[in-house]
Amino acid sequence: MKIIITGSNGYLGQHLTDFLSKRNFDLIALSRGENKNIITPNLNYFQIDLTNKESIKEIITRIKPDIIIHNAAMSKPDVCDKNKEECLLQNVTTTEYLLDAASTIGCYFIYVSTDFIFGENGPHSEEEKPNPLNFYGQSKLMSENLVKKSGLSYNIMRPVFIYGPANQDIKPTFLHWVKNNLEQGKRIKVVNDQRRTPTYVYDICQGLLAMIEKRITGDFHLAGKDILSPYQMAVKVANILHLDASLIEPVTSETFPEPVVRAKHSGLKIEKARNILGYEPISFEEGVNATFSK
Repeated sequence: MKIIITGSNGYLGQHLTDFLSKRNFDLIALSRGENKNIITPNLNYFQIDLTNKESIKEIITRIKPDIIIHNAAMSKPDVCDKNKEECLLQNVTTTEYLLDAASTIGCYFIYVSTDFIFGENGPHSEEEKPNPLNFYGQSKLMSENLVKKSGLSYNIMRPVFIYGPANQDIKPTFLHWVKNNLEQGKRIKVVNDQRRTPTYVYDICQGLLAMIEKRITGDFHLAGKDILSPYQMAVKVANILHLDASLIEPVTSETFPEPVVRAKHSGLKIEKARNILGYEPISFEEGVNATFSK
């Protein structure tokens, strides 16, 4: 089975390509620039600009994948808000190009979306009406709608607050930021009035594997089972790693003014994925231990 993964140089992309490459798929990784995946250095990798329609058409037609996992995106809300045209190009137009090319061969399409398509009052179920609070969320929702109208067999996968092992040349996750500062004896301020469902990266990989194997069309949330504030996460990291939790100061969101609106109570419900995909994420404590044992 041939699987194309876009955005293979990113955080989820690197872990997903590593995960699937160990399961005997014929994996083709696509991203901008040189291959940065040091976990899986011998990937079948192609450097590509996904904003070039002809390049996408050529590689899809040549490879004829059974599955495309579209993971590439412009994903920083603040940057998307300041660069709306570029955001639309990177998040919406590229999805349209990939869907057009995929339609010529009739492959299965998995779109990696985000919890940012929703507003407040999370955790959210798949059946809730989207209400994005910022332009990044709007762009991802536009792409979701393109996927649903494409006529292809598809899955839309929505993750939230991904964490896990950090590798060289990949930006560390929030957990690593906490660990690194506490190890240096630095005091840190962490918000305590937001709620998320932090998700271990390899739980997402397991959920995507279930989608590939079951081929059940629809929207699925792949998130953690614990609802926590960033402050609660930071304290758990400190306690598990035997660091000084007293260095962590709980603050409100107003301490860190942001250019774009973000939901205070976000997160995703996972009952659908549990019932249909057999998805069962590990606890946050287990995820912290797994993150720093690798």
